[in-house]
Amino acid sequence: MSDSPPPRLPLDWIAASLRRERTRAGLSLSELAKRAGIAKSTLSQLEAAGGNPSVETLWALGVALGVPFSALVEPPAPSVRVIRAGQGPSVASEKAEYMATLLSASPPGARRDIYHLRAEPGAVRESDPHIPGSVEHLIVSTGRMKAGPAGETVELQPGDYMAYRGDVPHSYEALEPGTTFVLVMQHV
Repeated sequence: MSDSPPPRLPLDWIAASLRRERTRAGLSLSELAKRAGIAKSTLSQLEAAGGNPSVETLWALGVALGVPFSALVEPPAPSVRVIRAGQGPSVASEKAEYMATLLSASPPGARRDIYHLRAEPGAVRESDPHIPGSVEHLIVSTGRMKAGPAGETVELQPGDYMAYRGDVPHSYEALEPGTTFVLVMQHV
């Protein structure tokens, strides 16, 4: 286990998200800064992919824009996304020993089912596609496993996170005895 701090969010994600949401809301830099209670120069710097935004600053901007915090920090989503333990995009607080790591934001109108699963080595659990638009989110608790869409399976260890389409054939395979994981099925 490494003592190095988790990676920070790439500032270009935050900058693009802020510009997108500010434009969508029809607000000027000055108006958004005023509503969020931050300096216009701070907001301008963030939109230029500079600075070092805190949880509090991004939260205030999200509230002023009427969007969840996650809308400002979630990276563009590839078809299969894996976040290794301790490697997720993180933002630190300036007021407490606190680090927020976003794994996945819930899109509007989504329904989610959460499962805690236990699997043992020996047989691959093949799953047929679920309803269209389904996405599965998986976090390994103990053991090791291989999971994902057919042809795109990934080996995962404790603390690793993975997201993939659940509306295509996919599988789960325990690689160690006593493998446990949390599965969140999102139906849009």
